[in-house]
Amino acid sequence: MMWLSWRQFRVQALVGAGALAVIAVYLVYLGGDIRDAHDVYRANCENSANCAQARAQFRSAYQNTLLFMATGLALIPALIGTFWGAPLVARELENGTHRLVWNQSVTRPRWLLSKILLMGAAAVLVTGAAAALLTWAARPFDNVVKEQFDTFVFGARNIAPIGYAAVAFTLGTVIGLLLRRTLPAMAVTLVVFLAFQFFFPNVVRPSLMPPEKATLQMTEQAINQAQNLGSLGGGSVIGGVKIPGAPDAWIAETSPLRTADGQTLSGAKFNDCLDSPPKTGAGGTFGDTAVCLAKQNLHVDVLYQPRSRYWAFQGLETGIYLVLSVILTAFGLWRIRRRVS
Repeated sequence: MMWLSWRQFRVQALVGAGALAVIAVYLVYLGGDIRDAHDVYRANCENSANCAQARAQFRSAYQNTLLFMATGLALIPALIGTFWGAPLVARELENGTHRLVWNQSVTRPRWLLSKILLMGAAAVLVTGAAAALLTWAARPFDNVVKEQFDTFVFGARNIAPIGYAAVAFTLGTVIGLLLRRTLPAMAVTLVVFLAFQFFFPNVVRPSLMPPEKATLQMTEQAINQAQNLGSLGGGSVIGGVKIPGAPDAWIAETSPLRTADGQTLSGAKFNDCLDSPPKTGAGGTFGDTAVCLAKQNLHVDVLYQPRSRYWAFQGLETGIYLVLSVILTAFGLWRIRRRVS
């Protein structure tokens, strides 16, 4: 049974192996380039001022490239579910070739399970190898920038992509089993898994562990270390704040800017500092605006996850995806035994 499954799968396996080889060559080159730039960054990091500038240059040189690679890696499980999982059973049922096997001594569940195990293992291997290569290539960058909890970064490093590949493949297989038509199954699999990839990191992941709470004073230095002020929706908001002593913590939620009595800073006062602050000649990211806001004795309340929980989140998320893939496989075995003719 395994030999027959391999014969049917060999073209997809060769395509996957070729794509992985191309990815490996590029990531090995990229990893070497990042390490060379990291050596330059360390050499230029002689004092706090030079260090900040060297860090900004190092970050800007590779941030977009690594973000693009992380996005590409996130698409690998989606493509595996669409082009490997969805047609796995749907094509057999659509063409009627399943009857040839089912009329032999092989049972339906064994037929389906052998296919899932063989091609599921290949899906996990390809995705896991690509994730390991990207993790290695980006390690010096991640150690400097410390954004491992970023949505795209988290899902493209270490073991999490393995779980994504497993659940994407089994999801596509089950959808193909239910729809029994190849093209509709591929389209539905792609849409459902992409929606799930958006839903899980933004809704489920923040709830996996209770967050820590902290109140951060918005001094001039703290404001200049943030990533942005204001938002498209308006309001006295600040984004990308850092926790002193724990710059690599995951900030799950940040309150609006608040005054000493706990009231939200009015939009009018915030906009005055943002649009027409008193001229002081201050430097930094936000310059005079940071000085203006800092004089109002502001703070924000944040919910955050310490960096020490990173591997706990990786393990929990990967485990959830693997359990989901087992549940989908069990449902597929039940369905093919009782409902598919």
